[in-house]
Amino acid sequence: MKKILCFMLVFTLLSLALIGCGQQGQPEEAAGSGKTTEDKEFVIGFSIDDLRLERWQHDRDYFVQEAEKLGATVLVQSANGDAQLQYSQCENLISQGIDLLVVIANNGEVMGPIVEEAHANGIKVLAYDRLIMNSDLDMYISFDNVKVGELQAQAIVGEVPAGNYFLMGGSPTDNNAKLFREGQMNVIQPYVDGGDITVVGDQWAKDWLPEEALVIMENGLTANNNKVDAVVASNDSTAGGAVQALTAQGLDGKVAISGQDADLAACQRIVEGTQTMTVYKPIKNLATESARLSIKMIKGDSITPDSKVNNGQKDVDSILLTPVSVNKDNMADTIIKDGFHKVEDVYKNLPQDQWPQ
Repeated sequence: MKKILCFMLVFTLLSLALIGCGQQGQPEEAAGSGKTTEDKEFVIGFSIDDLRLERWQHDRDYFVQEAEKLGATVLVQSANGDAQLQYSQCENLISQGIDLLVVIANNGEVMGPIVEEAHANGIKVLAYDRLIMNSDLDMYISFDNVKVGELQAQAIVGEVPAGNYFLMGGSPTDNNAKLFREGQMNVIQPYVDGGDITVVGDQWAKDWLPEEALVIMENGLTANNNKVDAVVASNDSTAGGAVQALTAQGLDGKVAISGQDADLAACQRIVEGTQTMTVYKPIKNLATESARLSIKMIKGDSITPDSKVNNGQKDVDSILLTPVSVNKDNMADTIIKDGFHKVEDVYKNLPQDQWPQ
């Protein structure tokens, strides 16, 4: 009996020793994931203001493509221009245990408290293209939006250095719209002060919608007896609505008009002569850099911002990319060359002998 007991004791000790050796050097299991920290798949929540706008469809596609290439899953939500819905969607993403929240804010003021909710759940927040205001925001990535406004105004002043100007602002709830206007007025104000330019209208289009811009422009033309020489429109959607109103009065192609985002319809208008310019923000660069930045934020890697932008509460670490002014003369060398749009799509309404070679 003693021999049997001794044998069982030795067997038990050997078994425990083998188990201990087998556990040495094994990676720790990621909590709640069923995977190790080495092979855990990151999950990014991507909250987008409004996927009805062509611009954001491009951002989504490029961002998801790059994030998946880096081994992450992206959960995409679109708020369809509804700030309260976006807030609820972000809360839902947080409750799903995402590793990072990326937000294209409909209303930067409304979205401020979501940063605190995310932080309470151990989740960092990256503001994509639009700043989230009055919050302890972790990171902001966009283009130099004051520069965007300056490019718009410079192009229009170059075409029409004197005359009646109508200012078509973007969504009043979007901080970027205010930055665009700041840049526009950096250029325009000296001409106003010198008496060369008269601002005959200044309106803001709710949610950047073309139908809002259409009504604003119709009313602006009526109020000024169609005597409008230039429209500084803050993006291509509002430019599209304005051009529709101008066309109804036979003024398409006669009134200089700016834009932004390089939407396909806007690029077509530019080569056809009914829109003067757009600001091309190489969205693929923004989206892919944002995806890479997201992974670094999740991993806690060192990030070197190139600037800081104040959101009302703090100077937020920021990365600001460079926008490009595009007109009919450099369309082929920018938007077409980058593959953002195809030549046959941009120039489809023109005879082929007018297409770039």
